[in-house]
Amino acid sequence: MAIDKKRKDELVSEYHDLLQRSSAIFLTRYGGMTVKELEALRLKIGDANGQINVTKNTLLGIALEQVNRVPPSDLLNGQVATSFALGEATALAKVLVEQAKANDKLTIVGGMLGNQVLTKAEVEALATLPSLDQLRAQILGLISAPAQGIVSAVTNGVRQVVNVLDAYAKKDENAAAEPAAA
Repeated sequence: MAIDKKRKDELVSEYHDLLQRSSAIFLTRYGGMTVKELEALRLKIGDANGQINVTKNTLLGIALEQVNRVPPSDLLNGQVATSFALGEATALAKVLVEQAKANDKLTIVGGMLGNQVLTKAEVEALATLPSLDQLRAQILGLISAPAQGIVSAVTNGVRQVVNVLDAYAKKDENAAAEPAAA
């Protein structure tokens, strides 16, 4: 079914806006998926702060050129759905890889991270990376570990000084108590 020029312009504008807001896009083939399966996928992608659209390849290519990204022409053929990472790219990649494993009708074709074209294998590798929050926690752990070591060393040093002073105090008490007892 052909679409008119006005609708094409609207779609290019919509894709342009999504490309401006997204950190990455992932292209998938979805042939044979039911409406129910597509809606379930759409919800999971939404939970990962993403959006999936069944895109017209030529119009997506035009929108990619408008945002100064080289369209991956070898990926833009056939029935393609484009997932836009409006949040973390790794979170969306994880959802797509999990869904592709669970449903053989969904196939990852590739994607783009910034201006870098990604192969299917690279999208799968991206899905194995930790999220930004996990990386932050790991960095904080690395930063706080030496600080905890310093606190322990200082605490142990103070404890040893207190123990030595306590031993001297007890020794003086014992020395003072012995002549009185004699």
